[in-house]
Amino acid sequence: MAVTMADIQHLRKMTGAGMMDCKNALTETNGDFDKAVEIIRKKGQAVAAKREDREASEGCVLAKTENGHAAVVALQCETDFVAKNEGFIALTEQILDVAMSEKPKTIGELLALPLEDGTVSELITARIGATGEKMELGYYEQITAPSVFAYIHPGNKLATIVGFNKENVDADVAKDVAMQIAAMNPIAITSDEIPDNVKETEMKIAREKALEGGKPEHILDRIAEGALQKFYKESTLMQQEYVKDSKLTIEEFIKQNDKELKVTAFKRVSLNV
Repeated sequence: MAVTMADIQHLRKMTGAGMMDCKNALTETNGDFDKAVEIIRKKGQAVAAKREDREASEGCVLAKTENGHAAVVALQCETDFVAKNEGFIALTEQILDVAMSEKPKTIGELLALPLEDGTVSELITARIGATGEKMELGYYEQITAPSVFAYIHPGNKLATIVGFNKENVDADVAKDVAMQIAAMNPIAITSDEIPDNVKETEMKIAREKALEGGKPEHILDRIAEGALQKFYKESTLMQQEYVKDSKLTIEEFIKQNDKELKVTAFKRVSLNV
């Protein structure tokens, strides 16, 4: 059976593999698309095994919201050249759409979900064969709230999602909060959410620094407490200075716009940013 250009293009659309790989697979299988897809996937598995020790530090980070649900995914690869490829970005979008539709709880569940003629994991493996680079689904986060907002930083290397306690949140306020999270990378909404061991570590470090600096022991606890408050101001979203107006904290900025509005959850995913 002669392999046509239409057949090759169809298989390429299905798998993302190169034109010659598609032609060779179709020729080998006498035009059987299912068997050709299997050949391309096996090639992807072989390449994946060879690239296992390589670092996939580049990639594409995308986020989306719908009906009170938000998700962010990061598909990683080895080079920025592949990360900026339209096919790679489209694959990331496909994975994000499946995540939004099915709402898996973990990255493992997401990888096992059906996508095209296989699973998310199998499709990623097939694309490894097409690009020759290691690829992996590096991050998957989700939140659900009465109102959600997503921010994708230009370049698709950083995205945030944030949830609020009420519906119909002002879009500009929500965007500014999401951008604050992107810019300042808080570790919690308030100090109450920071684990005790983290607080203890910060205070221990402060005491040791003060002692090394010659401070008397009887004021070490006071110095450590001051350092902890500074840590809260830098690391908790509500106490951070608003990046657009340093005279305000984020909590004050939110209250200025809506006294009842609260942030209930947020996630931040970043690659090299």
